[in-house]
Amino acid sequence: MDKNTQMKKFIVTTTINNPTEATLKFIEIAKRDGWNFIVVGDTKTPHAEYEKLDCIYLHPDKQSEMYPELSEAIGWKTIQRRNIGFVYAYNQGAEIVATVDDDNIPYDNWGTDLYVGKEVEVDYYTSELPVFDPLSVTNYPNLWHRGYPIDYLPYRHRIEYKGKKKITPLIQADLWDGDPDIDAMCRLSLKPICKFNITGPYAANNPSPFNSQNTFIHRDALKHYAVWPYVGRMDDIWGGYYTQDIIGPNKLIYNRASVYQDRNVQDLIVNLEKEIIGYRNTLNFIVQPYTDNTCIPQETQKFLNIYFNHFK
Repeated sequence: MDKNTQMKKFIVTTTINNPTEATLKFIEIAKRDGWNFIVVGDTKTPHAEYEKLDCIYLHPDKQSEMYPELSEAIGWKTIQRRNIGFVYAYNQGAEIVATVDDDNIPYDNWGTDLYVGKEVEVDYYTSELPVFDPLSVTNYPNLWHRGYPIDYLPYRHRIEYKGKKKITPLIQADLWDGDPDIDAMCRLSLKPICKFNITGPYAANNPSPFNSQNTFIHRDALKHYAVWPYVGRMDDIWGGYYTQDIIGPNKLIYNRASVYQDRNVQDLIVNLEKEIIGYRNTLNFIVQPYTDNTCIPQETQKFLNIYFNHFK
């Protein structure tokens, strides 16, 4: 039996929509490949629709009952509710958690190239900059990942390919065909629809942005990871940088696209407004010690103190 099928694996998402094509496909894959699928409900989620599906549905009432202090610290009508799913999966013994979005339609081979917790040979890059843009080495070098500090946009291609290197990742961020996870300025100006040509895993010597929409996280990294509330669209980005600061950048790899993002309708100007906190603060967030960062709201710090206590 494949080692991956023996591991205790969970898929976690949150949604306010009726079951989407992506959600239903993830349920099929979960049954086929031995995953447990968690849907974290919110106040606007059509509860009855999910309660009849073959998934673990965490109703808002159940969340408030199981994790009252954490639930209150997160608030409602927010994607950060998926943190409840992370805690639940961890407490159920999850060895790997895949965090996904309901508009990322998985390919049939989703989850089959799973390297988390195993030694793997990757294409390895280095840069003198303190941060690496994972899109800079793809066939779309004109794009940049959401959360890459805009201070370094003109210099992000100053990278050097070092050949193959063996590492044991704790986080694997798969790419996404279709409407990619680029920042709002990039999307507004270029509006790309992508088909990435990456065929295998790659990594870099420095931290880099990754998101919560198609990412696999090992148990040892999950206890340091959260989608941070009250920081706009830096929620998963700053959570990812913080995690890398603890586990090290050589524990993160990127891999070929395993989903097609058919992006939910969004107001791109609102997205831009919610990313300004990152334009102003992400570089300092990366280079300064976490404890010295004044850009982290008090409400976020309160959440983090409560959240991380669930992993002790």
